[in-house]
Amino acid sequence: AMEDVCAKFVSQKISKTRWRPLPAAALQPPDLFATGSWDNEDNRISIWSVGDLGNVGLSGDYQAEPQLLCDIRHNGDVMDMQFLDQERIVVASSTGAVTVFRHHQSNQTLSVNRRWEKAHYHVDQETSCGGAACTGVICNNPEIVTVGEDGRINLFRADQKDAVRTIDNADSSTLHAVTFLRTTEILTVNSIGQLKIWDLRQQRNEPSQIFSLTGDRVPLHCVDRHPNQQHIVATGGQDGMLSIWDIRQDTMPVSLLNAHEAEMWEVHFHPSNPDHLFTCSEDGSLWHWDTSTDISEKQSFLHQGGRSTTYFSHNTTNQSVVSAWLSNDPTKDRMEITNLIPNQTLSVNSLDVLGPCLVYGTDAEAIYVNRQLFA
Repeated sequence: AMEDVCAKFVSQKISKTRWRPLPAAALQPPDLFATGSWDNEDNRISIWSVGDLGNVGLSGDYQAEPQLLCDIRHNGDVMDMQFLDQERIVVASSTGAVTVFRHHQSNQTLSVNRRWEKAHYHVDQETSCGGAACTGVICNNPEIVTVGEDGRINLFRADQKDAVRTIDNADSSTLHAVTFLRTTEILTVNSIGQLKIWDLRQQRNEPSQIFSLTGDRVPLHCVDRHPNQQHIVATGGQDGMLSIWDIRQDTMPVSLLNAHEAEMWEVHFHPSNPDHLFTCSEDGSLWHWDTSTDISEKQSFLHQGGRSTTYFSHNTTNQSVVSAWLSNDPTKDRMEITNLIPNQTLSVNSLDVLGPCLVYGTDAEAIYVNRQLFA
């Protein structure tokens, strides 16, 4: 419900929000997140603390709003952002640069740790380089993979000055996002509705597999891999559709789900509860897709608190979680979809989920934290 959400108004449009990963054995909920901005005179990378945990109000809800710990100027729009480890954040810029920032926790400052200035660029007739936006970045420490408007794929290592590998004409269209399938394999999505798998051990610069949406060639903007089932991938595109793919088999998506009324900007499986999935959109909505339970057992109390919750009829019981995403129409079997922002109007550009916590950022110059996702 909305009352669990803390809002913080900042004087910049937020393009990316990311939780700092927790140490492997950590039991506590995440406490720090980073944001990046776009479309501002002066874009920034900022580190926030979620606020004082001890400060619980009479009704048991958290009173504290996120506190800014430190920030640093960023050249260009922040197009993507990923934590490499507890201290370093990799940021993709609209200028084509990729920067690794280090967060110094002793004195709460941010500094540039490494920068690849022209990771992505267009070459025009005069062979002078014009930057091309770096649209996506994914990390598997120390490796960093970036994709861009120039159709290029780069593999960097955090400790090396030059790219380990570059696939120059990986794609003739814009690459919008990338994810690791396994340590040596990545998956990219592009502006003509294709998914491509690349095996980084192969020296040849062709994808090992290509999947595509049917004839529409709708641009795909985002992708995420199921954390436990490496063959299940979710993508979102310009038409707001959520597509679930099984990359072991067909070249077509297993299911297409009507989701948002405008571009879907991000899709994320919950990292430890992957039967929960989250999507956000230009249309100002953020949806929680829940395939975890038998809906017929759910009580109607969920309808309170201003949440718009959609139930679907129930055919089969006792399906495994995996087949819930892979059945031809998951909504038919069991799925509850909740819009976590019933009255939002401006674009929700980014979201991240970790443990019981959700953070998201919008064009309304605000960041929101919900620390009781599954309450």
